[in-house]
Amino acid sequence: MKKQISTAGAPAAIGPYSQAVEAGGMVFISGQLPVDPATGNFVENDIEKLTRRSLDNLKAILAEVGLTMDNVVKTTVFLADMADFAAMNSVYATYFEGVAPARSAVEVKRLPKDARIEIEAIAVR
Repeated sequence: MKKQISTAGAPAAIGPYSQAVEAGGMVFISGQLPVDPATGNFVENDIEKLTRRSLDNLKAILAEVGLTMDNVVKTTVFLADMADFAAMNSVYATYFEGVAPARSAVEVKRLPKDARIEIEAIAVR
């Protein structure tokens, strides 16, 4: 059985998908663009601020089901330009204490809304 997860603390889904789905004690969080949920717009076009916003959106979804970043076991970071990797990585590191989740980071040709970054995650209870 799967349960849809939704919160106003993160941007609403812009298509036929859920912000997150919980199944079997695992939470699968859809890719989070660096969109401010209050305005529906991207934050400033600085990769560090963009990374922070995407991760804050992940945190809001996790909080909706009583979880934290400590519950995250896997992330995937999609970058429009791998030249942003070091700056993204420096911000990303501040969101995880102790054992960091497994992670993939890939450069993609294009992201929705021409975003520079998108981050998805899997968390466990």
